[in-house]
Amino acid sequence: MRPEPPPLGLYVHWPYCARICPYCDFNVVRDRGRSDEAGRLLRAILADLDGQAALFGARRLVSIFFGGGTPSLMRPADIARVIEAARRLWPGADDLEITLEANPTNAEAECFAGLADAGVGRLSLGVQSLDDGELAFLGRNHDSAAARRAVGSALAHFPRVSVDLIYALPGQRPPAWAAALAEVASFGVEHISPYQLTIEPGTAFDRAVRRRLFAPPADDLAAELYETTQSALSAAGFEAYEVSNHARGLAARSRHNLVYWRGEDYAGVGPGAHGRLSLADGRYATETPRGVADYIARVEAEVLGANLLPLSARDRAIERLLMGLRTVEGVARADLEPLAIAPARLADLDGFVRLTDERLVATARGRPVLDRIIAELADAA
Repeated sequence: MRPEPPPLGLYVHWPYCARICPYCDFNVVRDRGRSDEAGRLLRAILADLDGQAALFGARRLVSIFFGGGTPSLMRPADIARVIEAARRLWPGADDLEITLEANPTNAEAECFAGLADAGVGRLSLGVQSLDDGELAFLGRNHDSAAARRAVGSALAHFPRVSVDLIYALPGQRPPAWAAALAEVASFGVEHISPYQLTIEPGTAFDRAVRRRLFAPPADDLAAELYETTQSALSAAGFEAYEVSNHARGLAARSRHNLVYWRGEDYAGVGPGAHGRLSLADGRYATETPRGVADYIARVEAEVLGANLLPLSARDRAIERLLMGLRTVEGVARADLEPLAIAPARLADLDGFVRLTDERLVATARGRPVLDRIIAELADAA
């Protein structure tokens, strides 16, 4: 019997946004006046899929993720074209998961119905907050009423719905945050991704903090808000299967994100998209040009939009440590062998990590200080 081809995820980056949020450091551009460019970008993405299919070979497609940017600004017919092309190039698994990120401002019934008809089965909705003051601070172009309507519309059109939230905002306190989590959980969504606000270099928030226009919460308060997240969502029936991702049951977990966290292969198309490719001679990172015009030009000239960058054994081990230790599954000890982590080093971290069936797993106590644990283990050699 011919062996089943290895699993593959596909990430599609659509960089256009109606506005740029002040906390965002993703590869995004304003969509105003870019309709001609967007048409060329779509054609480049479709061509790049052919180029990357030749590179990755026969695979079992387990997930497609449309991210950005705001991919819900794409026409549903164009999303359907990308899905059709991907499924033609890589036979899809029976449980192929197709996810798309959307904002509450894209919640018109016609829009969501069109996305569902195009093949999207999982919607990741960027609610971010249910408080109008917090939404204004975050630079969002929707209010809390629109957010609530969007969740209801999403649940009516998609079998799986995930809600993104941001916490550790200036002035935020645990009781209000717990109430917000309880309300979102009561909507009936099966996946919630609460992300602690981080001040990324070069963003508008970074400039504001340096000008002392606001300050992030102190470490003690941020830690209390993190613990509030865990307790509130656990009480609502959610499992923290990854540091910032909570699901009601195994089926509700994001298959695409598991591709990343498990170290599986994935292709990335669109400007600035990344991928990972395992070949007989080693593992490679793939990366496309960040600029929209640069990406289009690259694909038009060479069909393949991605550059290949070889990863050393140590690179691969550190990446597995970074990604795998974030999850309840942890990471296989065999994947970490190039780091030569001494047993004494693991003993020093007792209570923060544990060994289970030859896997290294972060404990509940270790998750809040994961960056420090990873730094210590990465320097163990």
